[in-house]
Amino acid sequence: MVKSKTGLFALGFFIVASLFVIISFISPFWLVTDGKLKNPKFIKIGLWEVCFNGFEEVHHWYDTVFTGCWWIFEEEYYIIHDVLLPGFFIATQFFFTITMCCVIVSMFLSYLYMKKDRDDDKYLTLLVTLGTVLVIGGFSGIISVVTFGARGDGRDWMPNWEHNDLGWAFALGVVGVVLLFPAGILFLVEARVQKYRRLHEMQSREPSSYTMHERKVGYAGGHTDI
Repeated sequence: MVKSKTGLFALGFFIVASLFVIISFISPFWLVTDGKLKNPKFIKIGLWEVCFNGFEEVHHWYDTVFTGCWWIFEEEYYIIHDVLLPGFFIATQFFFTITMCCVIVSMFLSYLYMKKDRDDDKYLTLLVTLGTVLVIGGFSGIISVVTFGARGDGRDWMPNWEHNDLGWAFALGVVGVVLLFPAGILFLVEARVQKYRRLHEMQSREPSSYTMHERKVGYAGGHTDI
């Protein structure tokens, strides 16, 4: 089951991209404080976890002070969901989750790709499906990181916005979703190459597929009396 260089390059891009996307998906370092404040109320936030240090929402009639790192959908955070989960952040979570799902599906498809021989009837379908899923994941991821990059460190979200920076997990997410594109495109290119290879083999095989008897009959049938 020898794979072409195109397929191996595609697989390499996918492995790196999936690693970056997974780390970014689970890491609470999409937005972080820059460390210049002595007692920042906001520490860091990821897609699913947020860390505060004595944060209190002044626009609500509650005396609750939030400290420590919690799951972003924790029941205690319900009273500040309108602050914690604005529309742009929900969109970021949604589209990056789609990307993550595409990566998981592609892992299974990549395993099948490594196992299947290129002469298998479903090999072309597998390559096209794998490439398409990766490209879809890339587009979804681009929407996610562009949305967060444009609004994440804005003044209307986390406290002390002027001391908040986009974190390394966000950077990994950007690199990961970008790498999904060459991975998907190379798999689609490989599918096209294999398609034309099969067509060429079929065309070159047809003349030699006739038996000697069939050739004699064909030659005799082609003879006409003048």
